[in-house]
Amino acid sequence: MAESAATRGGVAAPGQDRILARSLTAPGLIAIGLGATIGAGIFVLTGTAAAQYAGPALSLSFVVGGIACGFVGLCYAELAAMIPEAGSTYTYTRESLGRLPAWIIGWDLVLEFAVAAATVAVGWSGYAQSLAADFGVRLPAALAGAPGEGGIVNLPAVGIVLLLTALLTRATRETALVNGLLVACKIAIILAFVGVGAVHLRPELWHPFIPDNAGTFGAYGWSGVFRGAAVVFFAFVGFETVATAAGECKAPQRDAPVGLIGSLLITTVLYVAMAAVLTGLVPYRDLDVADPVAKAVDAIGLSGFAIVVKIGALIGLTTSALTALYGQGRIFFAMARDGLLPEVFCRVHPVTRAPAASQTVIGLFTAALAGLVPIDILGEIVSIGTLLAFCLVCATVLILRRIDPARPRPFRVPAAPLTAGLGILSCLVLMASLPAETWIRLALWLAIGLALYAGYGKRHARIS
Repeated sequence: MAESAATRGGVAAPGQDRILARSLTAPGLIAIGLGATIGAGIFVLTGTAAAQYAGPALSLSFVVGGIACGFVGLCYAELAAMIPEAGSTYTYTRESLGRLPAWIIGWDLVLEFAVAAATVAVGWSGYAQSLAADFGVRLPAALAGAPGEGGIVNLPAVGIVLLLTALLTRATRETALVNGLLVACKIAIILAFVGVGAVHLRPELWHPFIPDNAGTFGAYGWSGVFRGAAVVFFAFVGFETVATAAGECKAPQRDAPVGLIGSLLITTVLYVAMAAVLTGLVPYRDLDVADPVAKAVDAIGLSGFAIVVKIGALIGLTTSALTALYGQGRIFFAMARDGLLPEVFCRVHPVTRAPAASQTVIGLFTAALAGLVPIDILGEIVSIGTLLAFCLVCATVLILRRIDPARPRPFRVPAAPLTAGLGILSCLVLMASLPAETWIRLALWLAIGLALYAGYGKRHARIS
């Protein structure tokens, strides 16, 4: 077998140990986007958001989130086609605002991706335990949940993160193939659930469609619709993942916009349909469980179909965790390449071209979060991190239009000032809908990041 141009006898050619393989196409990017977005948002947090915030109006919450993401997705498409490098928002911020803002958003992306993967892993654990219980297998309580949920560690959540981390240390092409197959199975099962559920709907459960506000902001009413949108917004982290993957596309100027916009449209339609069916099968107050889709299938009374749907949920959550971990490894790679993190994180395997060290560290960190932190806290943290990143994406489009207007733009945002401005406004409104505790956690995380920047990144950075 002939040796790769990038390797000689299993050793990377000069300069090749920091170059990712370019093997992805537009369909692969759409699959990555769907793998990231159709996960815990649709299989887990739909129940929490309906029960605690929006009620049957959860469908409206997803419409609100989809509109906000539409503005942001167009901005992502321009930047991903113009700057097709690993790092996504981190790289765009570096190009427009410089080193310190780039570090801040890079650190925010660690929160976004790693905690997203942990959130999904906890949801995966809930469905896995539900499926196992159908066959009479139950874990000891100490190994079935986080300390805040009556356990010591959520062992299934830890296990799935470590397994996916091992897969991601292999070649991107292999990972993309596995992800594509799983995404196809997941969408087929979701469509089957929507179709079967539509036949058994109880329309009376949709009344009132927007429950009266319970007296506090975010507890039903229109404020609940917006808080529901903010809580489940982390599901749209897939757009960040698609943009991150642009550096591994064969033709990024063409494929990145198609992948971003295509995955946005498919995701929004599936989320709205899923929310409508879910709240039309089970009273919304009863959906605050780890496996709301399984509860809805049980309400239909088709036991065999329930097992199929639970397997579909596991597949969906697996791809969501896989792509979140993938995106975080590439963010670490980009930051280390610029000297803001130790150089070991920007080295890739001489044969697979995967950033193995970055992926391993992220996997261990994420496994710890998944095993020890409850899902409701994780979900809110991811949402605020995602919204902050999306604000900066829209701002970067405007800044680069001003400071570098002559740069080639294979895709241009239509009516950029208006589109980007609406994207920023939409994200800020949703951020304001989140609880104060979530803002405090974000501030503490950013403070830790600034301390690390002062201690290491500022002194070792290779960018100005």
